[in-house]
Formats: sequence, C-alpha cells, structure tokens
Amino acid sequence: MRNIIQRIQSAFTPVTVHAHCDIPCGIYDPAGAVLAAKTVARMVELITTTEIGGPADHAGRNKVARCIAVKEEHAELVKREVQVIWSDYFKPEHLAKVPDLHDQVWKLLKLASKNKQNVDAGAAAELVAATEAFAKSFAASKA
Repeated sequence: MRNIIQRIQSAFTPVTVHAHCDIPCGIYDPAGAVLAAKTVARMVELITTTEIGGPADHAGRNKVARCIAVKEEHAELVKREVQVIWSDYFKPEHLAKVPDLHDQVWKLLKLASKNKQNVDAGAAAELVAATEAFAKSFAASKA
C-alpha cells in the first residue's frame, strides 16, 4: 500500500514554474534588459582592465571571477527579459509597427549568448545597442 501511495505522490508532484505574468497583467518594460546589457558591458570592461599580479594575487583573481559570474548572470537576464516581452506582450498587430521584430529578437538573443560565452567588448557594445533598439521597437509598438 505504501509503495502505491509513493508512486501516486511522485506522479503528481507539483512543479514550480516561473513567469513574468500569465494573467496577463499588461506591465512590460524593456528597461531591465537594457540595464542588464549595460551591466554585461561594464563587467567586460572590469574583467579586461583588472590586473592580476601573479598566482598569489587572490584579490585580483577573485574580482575577475565575480565579474565573470555577474556578466553571465546578466546576459541570461537579458535573454529572459526579452523573451518574456517578445512572447507575452507582442501580438500579430504589433508586427505592422515593428516588421523586423522576430529577426531583431533572434539576433539579440544570439548576442546575449555570445556574451555569456566570451569576454568581448565589441560584442558587449553590440548587446547594449541591440537591447536599446529593442526598447525603441517596444515603444514604437505602443504608439
């Protein structure tokens, strides 16, 4: 009997999911993505300018490690923020105002992934520009 109850419980275990809002609440703002992209760019700058004075420089190594972690976290945040707005806010009628939306989002998400994988000031600047362009597209869709 106990085995049957355990199997039933494991089959119906609740799964935790995360979403911005599936009500829908109508509150969307790309500012979080723009800020996250700027954070990525700043972390790349700190990573590339932090001097490490050899194997005993634990403070320098620690700073770089923290900056890398923050860079990757914020690149992922860019992806999440943009994906939520793209999938939950934008509707077919918005494509008339932003006809290149899908291509714009696809390229932006690829840039965010590139920034997770590399330390590249050029790619970080492109990510900031792409998120700012996405924010403008979002604003245009509301006009």
